[in-house]
Amino acid sequence: MDIRYWNKDVETADVQKIRHLQLQRLKSIIASALKTPFYSRRLPSVGINSPDDIKTLDDLRRIPFTMKDDLRQNYPKGLLSVDTSEVVRIHTSSGTTGIPTVIYLSAKDLDAATDIMARSITATGAGRTDILQNMMSYGLFTGGLCMHYGAERVGLMVIPAAGGNTKRQVSLMNDFRTTVLHITPSYLLHIHSKLAEYGVKVGDLALKKAFIGAEPHSEGTRRKIEELFKIDAYNSYGLSEMNGPGVAFECVYKNDLHLWEDAYIVEIINPKTGQLVPDGQEGEVVLTNLIRHAMPLMRYRTRDLAFLHIEPCKCGRTHRRLSRILGRSDDMLIINGVNMFPSQIEEVVMKIPEVGNNYQICVEKDGALDRLIVKVELYSKMFLGEAKQIDNLKSKIGEELKASITIKPAIELHEPGSLPAFEGKAVRVVDTRPKL
Repeated sequence: MDIRYWNKDVETADVQKIRHLQLQRLKSIIASALKTPFYSRRLPSVGINSPDDIKTLDDLRRIPFTMKDDLRQNYPKGLLSVDTSEVVRIHTSSGTTGIPTVIYLSAKDLDAATDIMARSITATGAGRTDILQNMMSYGLFTGGLCMHYGAERVGLMVIPAAGGNTKRQVSLMNDFRTTVLHITPSYLLHIHSKLAEYGVKVGDLALKKAFIGAEPHSEGTRRKIEELFKIDAYNSYGLSEMNGPGVAFECVYKNDLHLWEDAYIVEIINPKTGQLVPDGQEGEVVLTNLIRHAMPLMRYRTRDLAFLHIEPCKCGRTHRRLSRILGRSDDMLIINGVNMFPSQIEEVVMKIPEVGNNYQICVEKDGALDRLIVKVELYSKMFLGEAKQIDNLKSKIGEELKASITIKPAIELHEPGSLPAFEGKAVRVVDTRPKL
């Protein structure tokens, strides 16, 4: 095995050293948090008025959980600890109420996040001789840019291809001899289904590795990717609130993901009670960011379900490993790597005057990709007009949804009473994708 380290001293540090480093960094984060409008109210309410009030890591649990709603309610600057002149980048993600969540990064924060990403990439054996084609979205989402910066720091040549335009992606892979991809697993499978159409064989490509993430996938999907492309596929885990895809990453042994405990404190809780569960038991992932000071975030409930491994990894790294994500404790949908909530769709369609009182969201597989279909009932009078009027309305609904959730679903317009009606709680989402 080609075992490489980016920062061997930290990656292989004993547990006592890691916990000591976590405590020192937590105190520093507390100092920053007390400068934010949000935490300057919350922390004193539980007796934390200065970093000195944190004596052990157990004191972290005195702090209430931070929820996504807290980020939305304090948009745009309620969790900002520095003047905006110190901020070099923001990222946002869509919210269920139309209010996004925003992440602020100072130059120092960005440097730390980049270094963690470089560590993750190096753990897979990738290095300066590799060429990374980054097919994740660039812009306000964190996935594309964070990977881009980390790969450049390691010394890979980066092709910032972003998503879409499959024929061009294959051309870039072929022309520039791409060796590593950053991509959603569904899109990579879709690319494979198109190779013959473009006159390209897998053997024509120089691919060696793929960093896959941003959407749930099974071990069977990973194996299928590896068999089809004759490459190694590495799982990654991250979220915008924690700086993107470098929170946890697999090493060359591909035996679940090393969660970088010098950068994040992880807790696994019972999602119903909020109490810690033992290592090895499934629960909700709660994270505290130890490397971002412009916008501290402590005890953030991710809603992702997973468990922690306690047995050591053969690569020599001592940071505990996080299992693949097993599900969600909320109703968030992930469509081809894009996160959205059913309530976002409801907010849009229910504001359109022509739409009646019933709608349904359907998610299905279309080959390797996800397909999102929004079905809405219209008032009867709408079906008395011209066909062009109906087509224009369908286009309008699609465009307004795209503005809210960033992807354009297929729209189906139905007559009143044609969609299922429910006397109790409505079943708004029908997801027929195969379960993991």
